[in-house]
Amino acid sequence: MDGTAGEGSLARTEQRNPRSASIDRMSTLDLLHLINTEDRLVPEAVADVLPEIAAAVELAVAALSGGHRVHYVGAGTSGRIAVLDAAELIPTFGLEPGQVVAHIAGGAHALTNPSEAAEDDESAGAAAAADVAAGDVVLGVTASGRTPYVHAALTTARARGARTVLVSANRASPIAACADVHIAPDTGPEVVTGSTRMKAGTAQKLVLNAFSTATMVRLGRTYSNLMTDMLACNAKLRDRQLRILAEAAGADPARCREVLHAAGGDAKIALVSLITDASTETAARALAVTEGHVNRALRLLRPA
Repeated sequence: MDGTAGEGSLARTEQRNPRSASIDRMSTLDLLHLINTEDRLVPEAVADVLPEIAAAVELAVAALSGGHRVHYVGAGTSGRIAVLDAAELIPTFGLEPGQVVAHIAGGAHALTNPSEAAEDDESAGAAAAADVAAGDVVLGVTASGRTPYVHAALTTARARGARTVLVSANRASPIAACADVHIAPDTGPEVVTGSTRMKAGTAQKLVLNAFSTATMVRLGRTYSNLMTDMLACNAKLRDRQLRILAEAAGADPARCREVLHAAGGDAKIALVSLITDASTETAARALAVTEGHVNRALRLLRPA
C-alpha cells in the first residue's frame, strides 16, 4: 500500500467509506456487488483528468522524439503498476529498452515482496533520479500524493532539468508543487479503508494505460489501431503480424509473408511496401524520413 506517513488531514483515500461500513456482515455476493459498484466510479474519475493526462502525453512525446527518456517512479502497488506498464511497452510497441524506465522503491525484490519501509527512503528516491537528464520526463506514481521516495525523485529530477508529472489520488497532494503536471483522479474512500490497491490502484492503471498508449500512437507506433511495431517473438505473435499486414494492406497472407521476409521482418516496412507497391528499400527510406509514421510515409510515396 502507498505511503501516508506524516499526514495532517486525511487524504480521501484514507477516509472511511460509509457505504462499506458493514462489509464484514455482508453475504459474499452482496460484498462483491458493493466492490463492483465502487469500482464503477473509477473510469468517471479518470475522465475528469483527461486534460492533465493529455498534457503529460505531450511532454512524453517531446522527450522521446527528441532522444530523451521517460522514467516512472513509485512504491508499493503504485510502483508495481508502473513497472508493469513500462515493461509491456517493449513487446506491444517495439519500444527500445531503456526509453521508458520504471524505478520501484525497494528494487526488484519489492515486485513480489512487501517492502513498505522502502517508500520512506528519500535517499533511494534521489538515487533513482540520479541519471535523469535535462529533456527527460519523470512521472511519479503515489496514491497518497506524499510518498517520500517519489517526492525525492521528483525534486532531484526537476533540479536536473527534467519535466515532472505526478499521478496521485490526492488533489491536495503536498508534493504536487514538484510536478509540472498533476494527474489526480478523485476515487474517494476505499471499500477497505486505506487499501489503495483497490480504486486508487485501478485508476493508476487506467491513467498509465492511457498515457503510454497515447504516447506510443502519437510517436507513430501504430497504423490505424493496428500494432505494426510489436515484437513478433513467438508463433502466436508471428501469426498476428501476418493478419495485421493482410488486413491493413488487403493482401493475401502468402504475399504478406513474402514481403515481410524481404523487409527483414520489419512489419512497418512491409506494410508500406504492400500498400504502395514500392520496393522495401523505398519503403524503408520513406519511413526513415517520416520518423516511422506509416501514414506520413504513405502520403510521401502517394501524395495524391
